Amino acid sequence: MSASLPARFPHHIVIDTCVLMSNVLRHLLLRMAQSGHFHPVWAEYIGVEWRRNASRIWNVAPEILDAEWLKMQQQFPLANMGDVVAYEAGLKRSDKKDWHVIAAARAVQQKHPDSTICILTRNIKDFHRAEIRNLGLYLYNPDQFLVMCWERHQVQMQRLFELIPTDAMKIGRQAEPLETVLRRERLFRLNKLVLQQQELLFDPAL
Repeated sequence: MSASLPARFPHHIVIDTCVLMSNVLRHLLLRMAQSGHFHPVWAEYIGVEWRRNASRIWNVAPEILDAEWLKMQQQFPLANMGDVVAYEAGLKRSDKKDWHVIAAARAVQQKHPDSTICILTRNIKDFHRAEIRNLGLYLYNPDQFLVMCWERHQVQMQRLFELIPTDAMKIGRQAEPLETVLRRERLFRLNKLVLQQQELLFDPAL
């Protein structure tokens, strides 16, 4: 599921548009970044793509999304790599429509050559694993990445997960259990770990 696992937790995470499109994941990841778990990374075109797709799919006024994007820049002033077209040079094997995501990772890699950098995307199949590996980058889907976070920072992650049902309600859904939201977000491995922890907490034999 990834172009190999790093020996250390990634310092910088390039968040693909398809991940930002989830209100639940976007809020969770930004809170994690605010808590110091990692540094978020994106590029200007990721912002353009997110605002365009979100406006069309969610039927939200562009001005609202522009304001949300500006807020993200203010919260994380070092996240935006800007125009990264120059960093697409030499890419061949990954899907061309995702070159800008890899380029964002290469841009932050140049700024922080000693950092572990990964791309977070739902579209793993669009990224050629050998190409990503040869660039010294790593690749995760959200479920894999959040499982890794859970295994390292379980107490902190539990606190952040308590806010997930509220995030889901912000897009007009009824109040739902955390399990329901995680399954809808296709976080199946993470959901299994969370359920196991809940069973341990409520097991009368313990």
